[in-house]
Amino acid sequence: MDHVPVLLREVIEALRPRDGGLYLDATFGAGGYSAALLDEARCEVIAIDRDPDAIAAGQTLADRHAPRLRLAHGAFGDLSDLLVERGVEAVDGVAFDLGVSSMQLDRAERGFSFRQDGPLDMRMAREGASAADLVNETDEEALADILWRYGEERRSRRVARAIAAARTEGPIRTTRELATIARRAVGPQGRDASDPATRTFQALRIAVNDELGELERGLAAAHDALRPGGRLAVVSFHSLEDRAVKEFVRARCGRAAGPSRHAPPTVDGAPASLREVTRRPVVPSPDEIARNPRARSARLRVAEKLALSAEVA
Repeated sequence: MDHVPVLLREVIEALRPRDGGLYLDATFGAGGYSAALLDEARCEVIAIDRDPDAIAAGQTLADRHAPRLRLAHGAFGDLSDLLVERGVEAVDGVAFDLGVSSMQLDRAERGFSFRQDGPLDMRMAREGASAADLVNETDEEALADILWRYGEERRSRRVARAIAAARTEGPIRTTRELATIARRAVGPQGRDASDPATRTFQALRIAVNDELGELERGLAAAHDALRPGGRLAVVSFHSLEDRAVKEFVRARCGRAAGPSRHAPPTVDGAPASLREVTRRPVVPSPDEIARNPRARSARLRVAEKLALSAEVA
């Protein structure tokens, strides 16, 4: 396995794999977290990915670790159904590595990267509307809203206006075309700033794949699937993802004081269901960032499922 996922050691330490345990890799990708879990303990892993290419490429790893690794094609927002289909009621840990994978970014034909020229696609599951469909068919105002909401692009209206003007001369079909339009609209940035097309590409990718909706559904399903004492580890790569994870965890931690110092914490009157293991996100070390510049924006948050039962009742 050539690809090493971001914050690998930290994620494995957070999940504390044990012999006989069952873990869920909700974003299989190149299989980095799955392989590390299987190497760490005599456990089992169910790995999910919505990209059929990732599942096909992962079959070699699954064969190597059979029967301890099972692959499941589907979005992690549907992980409850995917687990039920495999007769699984609960797991001991869940890992999420959000956003686009290196395999997807590095393949020009997938259309995720503005650094390579390829078809303007960006579909993780290879189905549904593509980024080209969105760029060419969405009205200017709605397009500006997408760029602002999902890319936090301060010049969203200017970029949307430039896209609308460009497509009057013909459809925008490639990543290079779109990147050129976005760069001209945003204008030159500081020496250390990211590429001016970054936020436009992020926004479209999130919209095409409903990434924030998938994240909301996936976190809720992972929470429900965890056994008491099981842990949730989520690596995010931009502020929208990290904020969603933080708010999800804290909403279920019940930080408000109970009616007495001996009472358990509650959330709107219900017992808290998670314990926040990382009050602040874990970030990559300088060494990891030097080895993999894509790691620089990564943030890891970890929470642990609490027992809600007889002791609380």
